[in-house]
Amino acid sequence: MLLRFTKMHGLGNDFMVLDLVSQHAHILPKHAKLWGDRHTGIGFDQLLIVEAPSNPDVDFRYRIFNSDGSEVEQCGNGARCFARFVLDKRLTAKRQIRVETKSGIIELDVRNDGQIGVNMGAPRLVPADIPFQAPEQALSYQVDVDGAPVELAAVSMGNPHAVLRVSDINAAPVHELGPKIEHHPRFPARVNVGFLQVIDRGRAQLRVWERGAGETQACGTGACAAAVAAISQGWMDSPLLIDLPGGRLSIEWAGPGQPVMMTGPAVRVYEGQVRL
Repeated sequence: MLLRFTKMHGLGNDFMVLDLVSQHAHILPKHAKLWGDRHTGIGFDQLLIVEAPSNPDVDFRYRIFNSDGSEVEQCGNGARCFARFVLDKRLTAKRQIRVETKSGIIELDVRNDGQIGVNMGAPRLVPADIPFQAPEQALSYQVDVDGAPVELAAVSMGNPHAVLRVSDINAAPVHELGPKIEHHPRFPARVNVGFLQVIDRGRAQLRVWERGAGETQACGTGACAAAVAAISQGWMDSPLLIDLPGGRLSIEWAGPGQPVMMTGPAVRVYEGQVRL
């Protein structure tokens, strides 16, 4: 059978989006791995699946697979593309959309200027909730990597993140430390790894090694986690701007227990069909 799909990106973080509301198929991890290959498949960072909700209080269900076939809990750039997709496909006429994810409910706001705001919910900072192995909650932690201490913050935005502050984003050891921290035993569900250079109180630069995908052009949940870490440790103030290789996100966070608000673009690249 043939399935219609849309290729999209949010700041260069790219997605294959499937409508399984009007189409019917059973998608397996092997399909994501096959389609995600940039040489022999469609090529993407994540596969986004739009499904009918199981909860009557929400509009849709949202599932996410990495290009290695692993299913993950959350994707901020994907959430913005999700909002643009369901409007473009006329699956809804709403501009405020509630979506059920593996990690909880998020709220999407499609604005008149084309930017899309996402209420990502409150960050989780308790180590067991991230999950991260630590005796107690702290602003930062020391993790042993190949016998050397690495200072990092640990935050969950529905998916786990480690945030490291660096002095030079261009020289940051993303490809050296990223996979080692991703698979570190203190992160039992693996982890996304952000490398953050603070420019001033309101602007920073970020590169992210994403769990199951490697370094990507942008990571929405990574930007949110980095903002939480920077505000918590007194490096930056809300609202703030985070520049990623693919572009800029605006982040607001009022403090512990409050939701993180992310705003940025979503772009449709092309339409296609794939044989299942």
